[in-house]
Amino acid sequence: MTTTSIAPAPPTAPTSPPRRRSTGRWFAENGWRHLVGVVFVVYAVFPIVYILSASLSEGGTLTGSNQLFDTISTANYAGLADTAFWSWVVNSVQVAVATAVGTVLMGAAAAYAFSRFRFTGRRAGLTTLLIIQMFPQMLAFVAIFLLLISLGEVVPALGLNSKVALICVYLGGALGVNTFLMYGFFNTIPRELDEAAKIDGATHAQTYWTIILRLVTPILAVVALLSIIATFGEFVIARVLLQSESNWTLAVGLYSWVSSLLEANWGLFAAGAVISTVPILALFLFLQKYIVGGLTAGSVKG
Repeated sequence: MTTTSIAPAPPTAPTSPPRRRSTGRWFAENGWRHLVGVVFVVYAVFPIVYILSASLSEGGTLTGSNQLFDTISTANYAGLADTAFWSWVVNSVQVAVATAVGTVLMGAAAAYAFSRFRFTGRRAGLTTLLIIQMFPQMLAFVAIFLLLISLGEVVPALGLNSKVALICVYLGGALGVNTFLMYGFFNTIPRELDEAAKIDGATHAQTYWTIILRLVTPILAVVALLSIIATFGEFVIARVLLQSESNWTLAVGLYSWVSSLLEANWGLFAAGAVISTVPILALFLFLQKYIVGGLTAGSVKG
């Protein structure tokens, strides 16, 4: 009977613990990024904290809020009920939602046409939309004002001091960048889906409404969000077109409280500004899952 002997394993050299990076090296590689992030967070948060402190101050002035949260009172928020603030909120929501719906419908239709059809002037049309968007809409507020004066004599609903007219003006600048965003996203949708729907007997309208729009939901949500943000806080054109207090939007109404230096009520202004951020913040959080995909997917295939 033979026995086999197993040779003992050679001793392993003791492993030395990993050396810790020096503080200077860590800061040079990663630490400076944390520092920059903290600086930008403080820079962005401080105005919010300051306006929140001003809204809770009874003094009604911004200078009384230099000591943050020195006094805390809800008097300014309660005082909003005695003003036209909530009617301004309703006006702003109506204008913003109507403009967003119109922007999405117009932009999606234009992007679908540019993406799926080949026609004379297609590239020139895209270039023209891009060039027009280089000029801000507020540059034409004098021409818009004169146009609505003349148009109001024929169709009063489209004249000055009309929310419908304001929505139409906003929709006049709805194309351009929004079309380009949607155009890039539409190009990521395979054309084979259109061909399969055509073989099944679907028309272009049926393909567009029942198939394509469901697949491009992320970019529709992004465009709607951008449109609401832009119109909800727009001031210049709304101030020129809306003349009566009952039709003012939120930006115009809040400005009226601080437009006179001798009678400025910064407490009400701060409280209204804080409340006005709630709808946009809630909408942003609700649509957050679409934002990254909607903004980046269009850059994959142009």
